[in-house]
Amino acid sequence: MEGVAAILQQLAQRHDLLGIVWLGQASVALAGSGRIVLIDPFLSPHPDRLVPPMVAPEELASVDLVLVTHEHWDHLDGPTCAAIARVAPGARFACPQPIVDQFGALGINRERVQGMRPGQAEVFADVTVWPIAAMHGLHAADAYGFGEVDGVPRFLGYVVELAGVRLYHAGDTIAYAGLAKTVRALRPQVAMLPINGRDWYREQMDIVGNLDIREAAHLAADIGVELLIPLHYDMFAVNLADPGALVRYVHDRQLPVHVLVLRPGKPVLVQPVGREEL
Repeated sequence: MEGVAAILQQLAQRHDLLGIVWLGQASVALAGSGRIVLIDPFLSPHPDRLVPPMVAPEELASVDLVLVTHEHWDHLDGPTCAAIARVAPGARFACPQPIVDQFGALGINRERVQGMRPGQAEVFADVTVWPIAAMHGLHAADAYGFGEVDGVPRFLGYVVELAGVRLYHAGDTIAYAGLAKTVRALRPQVAMLPINGRDWYREQMDIVGNLDIREAAHLAADIGVELLIPLHYDMFAVNLADPGALVRYVHDRQLPVHVLVLRPGKPVLVQPVGREEL
C-alpha cells in the first residue's frame, strides 16, 4: 500500500485540485500546486492513541509549511515539528504569535517561524493563510477565551488557500459571536471543524472542549461552505464523538451543507469553485 508521504507528493503535482489527507484528531495534510501543507501534525506515538500515526515525520521531507493552531501537545507536537524541521530544511512554520518561542525550544531556527495574528494574512510561496481567532483554553480553569497576550490570541484557526481552494481549519474552538461572519467574509469552500463537544466530566479531567455536533453543523451552514469535514472525535477514548450523528443532524434539519467523513490516511480531492459561484 502506498504511503502517505508518496501520496502527498503525487497530490502536490496537481494544479487543478486540492488534495486533503486526514491524519487523525485535528491533523490534516493539504497538497496541490507544488506545495504540501500540514496543519497540527500529531504524529508521535502515545499509549492512549486509538489511531496510529499515519506517517513518520522523517518521511515528510517535501513539506513546505506547517501550521500550528495552539500549544496543546496533540496540536503542537514538538518531536514531530522538530523532525520535520530537520528533514525538510525549506519548510516554514506558523503559529499564534504568543507561542513562537516554543519552536525555538525545539531547536527550530526563529527565522523559519512566523507568528500569526488575526487580521494579518500571510503568504508562504503559493499558500495564503488568514488567521482566525479561536476560543479555547490551556486548562479547563481558564477556558473559554482567546488567551490573549498583549491583545494577540493564543488560539487560532486558519483559512488556507491552496490550488484555488479555500479551506477553514478551526483548530480547537467553541462558537462565539462574530466567528461565522469573519470566516464567511473569506468565502471558504470547506470547513474542517471539531465535533467532540465539551462537558463537566471531561473538564474535571482538564480536557478543554470544542464545538459539539449541533454547533459544528450550524456554524458550517452560517459560514456558507459547501463541504463540512468533522475532526477531533477519534483519537482518545475519553474524548470521542460520533460523526454519523453529525450526518444525521444535517440531513434531518436539511441544512445547506454536505458532510464528508474522512478515513485517516485516505486522500480526497476538492475542485476549486469560483468565488462568484459560492
